[in-house]
Amino acid sequence: WFGQEIFELANEKGGLDEEEYREAREKCRLLSRDEGIDKIMDEHSLDALVAPTTSPAWATDLVNGDHYLGGSSMLAAVSGYPNITVPAGFAHGLPVGISLFGRSLSENTLIRIAAAFEKQTKMRKTPDHTPFI
Repeated sequence: WFGQEIFELANEKGGLDEEEYREAREKCRLLSRDEGIDKIMDEHSLDALVAPTTSPAWATDLVNGDHYLGGSSMLAAVSGYPNITVPAGFAHGLPVGISLFGRSLSENTLIRIAAAFEKQTKMRKTPDHTPFI
């Protein structure tokens, strides 16, 4: 039901020392860092990039599959750069967040911006459900 075959295909790939992997990793780093995050932040004198963390939650649909509409964490993950998510509101009663990410070693700046956002918006709400034990 949940795409386990993707993990099985990935498991059949070569190891992290394979030339194909190393070349792909280097290309991803170049495009996500030098030609991606660093370039856009330099061009526009930005302290951080901000985007929705992911699409709002959806009901599990065992017939048609998930209704995932995308998210913003992949660029930071591929680049290896810091990313922080903070509460930004609710959609259909479920929390949604925004992600702030930036260049290498920008954690202090991102934490400062995230803390200011949380303090100003007060979007974090304590869940009203009973946790599973």
